[in-house]
Amino acid sequence: MSPSYPPEPIQDPGLIWPDAQRETDFNAWLAGLMPSHGLLAPSLRSASADASFRRYFRIDSREGSRIIMDAPPAKEDCRPFAKVSRLMQEAGLHAPQVLAWDESKGFMLLTDLGPQTMMQAMQRDDPWANQATYLQAVDTLLTWQLASRPDVLPAYDAALLRREMELFPDWYLARHRGIAVEAELRRTLDEAFDRIIQENLRWPSVYVHRDFMPRNLMISPNGLGVLDFQDAVYGPITYDIASLLRDAFLSWEEDFCLDITVRYWEKARKAGLPVGSDFGEFYRGVEWMGLQRHLKVAGIFARLTLRDGKPQYLADTPRFINYMRATCERYRELKPLLRLIERAEGIVPVNGYTFGRS
Repeated sequence: MSPSYPPEPIQDPGLIWPDAQRETDFNAWLAGLMPSHGLLAPSLRSASADASFRRYFRIDSREGSRIIMDAPPAKEDCRPFAKVSRLMQEAGLHAPQVLAWDESKGFMLLTDLGPQTMMQAMQRDDPWANQATYLQAVDTLLTWQLASRPDVLPAYDAALLRREMELFPDWYLARHRGIAVEAELRRTLDEAFDRIIQENLRWPSVYVHRDFMPRNLMISPNGLGVLDFQDAVYGPITYDIASLLRDAFLSWEEDFCLDITVRYWEKARKAGLPVGSDFGEFYRGVEWMGLQRHLKVAGIFARLTLRDGKPQYLADTPRFINYMRATCERYRELKPLLRLIERAEGIVPVNGYTFGRS
């Protein structure tokens, strides 16, 4: 048996520990895994970080590379990740397998799905060159949805939908834009949120990844791998296809989005998933679901900047504003929300009601 010892210090800046005790705990945990998993300590390097407090390392082993998740328990709960990982494995999806887990410390050793995301493989100047990859994503999504069972994952209910949308006035309007969310502006938001929730909850529930987009899908010889699924819920079937095609970091023209959406809808109908018999109605549902998501994400990105010191996310805010405006422009019931958003962005002059800046 190999001797138990802490790995050699690594100079990779992604491995800097803000807390000395956590670094000590990590080194002790890793040293304990090295013999049984054949880990090669000097190969430890940063893999990625995400919008949460999790970060990821890559380490080589005698059987190939592995991923380590660092998720401080005071800020991140790894139990949903472990649960959804099992669900995805059972469904036949290519998702990371948990090889070792120190639940009390928040360290996980995972199988590695490879270094290339679907986003990195995209040909951005030619959307149609990516059609086959998107159809792979559609097939992956269908496999996930077909495994759905009630009472397994948390419900994506009215309370959660509203709580997510409230991030938009709380963080984007009030804190980022400095707009006082009160009086008529508050009433406009409340009425819009009520309509959005009502529309979204008309659709039957399935397993929802909740961040099903090219940055979280991995190119792999075994098919597309799926990451970042710990927030999965049981909710509207319209959500993940909206997330896939109205991406936080990548936009396509509507003809391409329509093509992939209708192909998803046709496959879903044949598979017996509850997407309805009218594609026009389904597409409306996807747009309204996308609107809920974009309101939420705009708020999250503002919070990441103002609270968490991650300003790079706000650079993609114009993408969300464009998504929201396009959907609100299409539906008469959303015109008051459209005017509110445009006034907040300074896109049109203020006339009619006004709102003050705090």
